[in-house]
Amino acid sequence: MKETMVETTVTYTLEHQNKFYLIENVPARVCMETGDQYFKPETVEHIQNVINSQQKPVKVLETPVFEYA
Repeated sequence: MKETMVETTVTYTLEHQNKFYLIENVPARVCMETGDQYFKPETVEHIQNVINSQQKPVKVLETPVFEYA
């Protein structure tokens, strides 16, 4: 069976307390067939620490929101 997982970096998207967060350059293993992303436990812990620390982001983006009607 051929290995389809690659080590790369991804942009992690998270909704927390009615806010959306993007964390860029997160190390992950990504399945080239399905696009599924897998993270080491210490990576997930680091993401949680970044969000909970409320440190100043490197940039802020405006996001349009649409309703499906």
